[in-house]
Amino acid sequence: MAYWLFKSEPDKWSWDQQVARGDIGEQWDGVRNYLARNNMRAMKLGDLGFFYHSNQGKEIVGIVEVCAEAHPDSTTDDPRWECVDIRAVLPLARPVTLAAVKAEPRLAEMALVTSMRLSVQPVRPEEWKIVCEMGGVDP
Repeated sequence: MAYWLFKSEPDKWSWDQQVARGDIGEQWDGVRNYLARNNMRAMKLGDLGFFYHSNQGKEIVGIVEVCAEAHPDSTTDDPRWECVDIRAVLPLARPVTLAAVKAEPRLAEMALVTSMRLSVQPVRPEEWKIVCEMGGVDP
């Protein structure tokens, strides 16, 4: 299993909206960055990810699961762009802020710190465990 981080502006798509989609989930569409797209192409069913509110809040608020592997993005006719579907699994007991991630020396190399603009990022297993512990959930 691999781990990921999905960034969303909460005024465009929030954790609450993701939760409301239930087990059906929602496609993670509109991504127009090749590296982020390639990250989605690498995802497998059952991979887990953090749901991160960017711009407003700047915090990891929940855990999602990939429920459909990469497929054409329905928001464009351009065949270069693909997306995955994700479903909400669990809210974090305590949201983990960007400031808290940056303050944790063991997370200094996390993509959220080093590649902040990338909307879909890989998360290393050791980073996953640390952030889960910070968020009050069992990794």
